[in-house]
Amino acid sequence: MKCSFWTCMVTVAFATKCISGWTGPGPVFPTRTSRPILAPYCCSKPASFVSQFPRRQTFAMAAGAATPKTNSDSLLISKMDRIGLLEEDVKLILASQSPRRREILDMMGLAGRYTVHPSPLDEEALQVELAKITPQLCPKEYTKTLAEEKAKAMAMTLVSQGQSSHETFFILGSDTIVDLNGSILNKPVDEKEAELMLTRLSGNLHEVHTGVALYQVSPAQPHETNPAEPILIKSYTDTARVRFTTLSKADIESYVKTGEPMDKAGSYGIQGIGGQFVEGIEGDFFVVMGLPMHSLSRTMSDALTLLD
Repeated sequence: MKCSFWTCMVTVAFATKCISGWTGPGPVFPTRTSRPILAPYCCSKPASFVSQFPRRQTFAMAAGAATPKTNSDSLLISKMDRIGLLEEDVKLILASQSPRRREILDMMGLAGRYTVHPSPLDEEALQVELAKITPQLCPKEYTKTLAEEKAKAMAMTLVSQGQSSHETFFILGSDTIVDLNGSILNKPVDEKEAELMLTRLSGNLHEVHTGVALYQVSPAQPHETNPAEPILIKSYTDTARVRFTTLSKADIESYVKTGEPMDKAGSYGIQGIGGQFVEGIEGDFFVVMGLPMHSLSRTMSDALTLLD
């Protein structure tokens, strides 16, 4: 099939924009829990997984569209007293059992102001389905999709159980993946696999993508009997690039014996002992840890502004 010069140029420009920073495709690390290979050529999401709920246009508006005015320079710290456990407060739910994400929320000043409810989403089934439907889905869209689906599943649970009949909830979902030249490194299944992953990361540059999704569930209006449908306030992916130093076999074996790698994607924790391996990082440290603090602060601040 032939194409015109300008058609080819537009195609190349789109692909370049989609895979900015891409270092080339590669095989998925062969493990029982490996996520499917995600080739970088298309960032479109499968229709079956596009959220059926309306999105707030404040965060993705068409040119000239009229939207509520928000203070984009504001951070969550100035609105912290709006989130809490009192009846009049906005209730924040973390749809994750990750201790790192809880730690980051606590560091933001939200300790005691949120509850943890792991998402009921069957994540493994979703990963398999995504692999069947969209073998060309790029990693950034992949992790954002997982974050959205985690938060949406929790939001739908709230609605179905009637827990949002009198209160407003924010549901936060997130997902983090380690991307080594197109290979997605998940949590290791055993110490041998952890050693193999660290060997691959040794002396190399890799990317860490963290997807974030914030849903809102509001109480029913006076003339309605059921709560409003969940609204996807915003979803996005933040990326950081991490350069590992060259690790000796003794370094790798000693680190694996500490047990720290066993519950972490890529078999290392940057906030722990594994931080010794990092020569440099480009981007937000907290992206690698599991939740981008700065962008999340702005997102939640804007979401609270929309409630005014």
